[in-house]
Amino acid sequence: MTATTDPTTSPERSAAPARVLGLCCGATFIAFLDLSVVNIAFPAILDDFPGTAIDTLTWIVSGYTVLFAALLTPAGRIADVLGRREAFLVSLVGFTVASLGCGAAPSVGWLIAARLVQGAMAAGMIPAALGLILATTPRERIPRAVAAWSAAAGFSAVIGPAVGGALLEVFGWRAVFFVNGPFGVLLFVAGIATLPARTGRGTRRLPDPLGTVALAVGVAALVTGLTEGDRWGWGDPRTVGLLVLGVVLVVATWFRSRGHAAPAVDVTVWRDRRYPFANAGLGVLSVAMFAWMLGGPLFTTSIWGWSTMQTAGALSIGAVASMIASLLAGRIAAPRSQVAVAVLGCLGFAGSNAIWASSLFGPDSDFWGGWVPAALLGGGGLGLALTCLSAVAAATVPPQKFAVGIGMTLTTRQLGGAIGAAGLAAIISSSAVPGSVASFHRVYASAAIVSVVAAAVVVGLALAVRRTAAAATPAAGSPSPAPSPAVSPAAGRSVGVSE
Repeated sequence: MTATTDPTTSPERSAAPARVLGLCCGATFIAFLDLSVVNIAFPAILDDFPGTAIDTLTWIVSGYTVLFAALLTPAGRIADVLGRREAFLVSLVGFTVASLGCGAAPSVGWLIAARLVQGAMAAGMIPAALGLILATTPRERIPRAVAAWSAAAGFSAVIGPAVGGALLEVFGWRAVFFVNGPFGVLLFVAGIATLPARTGRGTRRLPDPLGTVALAVGVAALVTGLTEGDRWGWGDPRTVGLLVLGVVLVVATWFRSRGHAAPAVDVTVWRDRRYPFANAGLGVLSVAMFAWMLGGPLFTTSIWGWSTMQTAGALSIGAVASMIASLLAGRIAAPRSQVAVAVLGCLGFAGSNAIWASSLFGPDSDFWGGWVPAALLGGGGLGLALTCLSAVAAATVPPQKFAVGIGMTLTTRQLGGAIGAAGLAAIISSSAVPGSVASFHRVYASAAIVSVVAAAVVVGLALAVRRTAAAATPAAGSPSPAPSPAVSPAAGRSVGVSE
């Protein structure tokens, strides 16, 4: 039975929203940081394990990404069933232990295995963390909370090379993993003291085991095929087989979930027209975003000859712009305004990629005339678009399904990111002169086009928002609908608790 909780007595509402936000943003920061921080340490790891095939060693990077993307949706579903606090703390402990295991790895096999566990635990942390934020934050402050969370995630992804480079220079590659240890302990202690005891369990029935496994394997197959496709060859049986397997399993899980009592994919959250449009916008924009983020360090080091630390410092310009834009976007509460700003952000990001594809990014470095305007426009555009789209998606999800809704949204973003990374590699390697200025220009011209497509998808979201608002407005002369018993007027939102 689902009961409405009094906002003054609910364990979720009694938690200090600012403390929960800070705690969950900290966990999100280290989880997303490990998506990018290891890239800079890769050559040093290769030197430490001589004789290891490159194909094997790449799984130190891709293994984390594959498990992270594959388990986000199942982890969100499980967090909503067992409790977000429990899912968050258990995943945080697992992530910390796995990080220490990576740093202490005596062999490549050990390191890859620990990275797989690390990715799985990160997938458990993220949807539970955002679910906790949404469940403990007053409704009117949710856009700002989502903006802060988006800023933490975006900043960690961009600043990863800088953090990795500094740790690598001073302490060596193992410090890239060991640094998570003390942060993990501090976050765990803070979590025990801060997080509410009960965190919005919707049902005590675990999701369909067969569907959950099929979904995880399907997403893992898709991400692996996209990640390895350029290296194996897009016509290679392994690539084709994985992509076909992934599509079949994901589609089969979707149809199985439609009639299952405890589905692996909660298809009900997709019934609101705004949710699929917001997710599609995030997924398409992520294709361009990952190409933009990965291409920048490659261009500056290989074409302009910048050092790792010079590149890291330059990357911080876009990261700071993204953070500021995210926080500003968080002040926007009206859905129509959020969508309009998201369109503006997508077009701004398209403009940044157009600068990258121009003569301003030629063989000679141009920091002030090329890099700075492109970084400010790109980082700012991403901050606006990602924050507003995430806020729209979150607003469509019922409170008792926060974690699963966010899990599916993040899975969509990771799939888009895998396509973007694969596209970057494919375009550069297929150019007449791989790694040339012209090859990078093709990457960024493609990213600009994809960004415009993302803006077009968001225009579709605008129509969905308008229709939803029209449907919610009573016709002239008709009686106003009675307030839903599941919504507390004092709280402005509901917090479902299964008894």
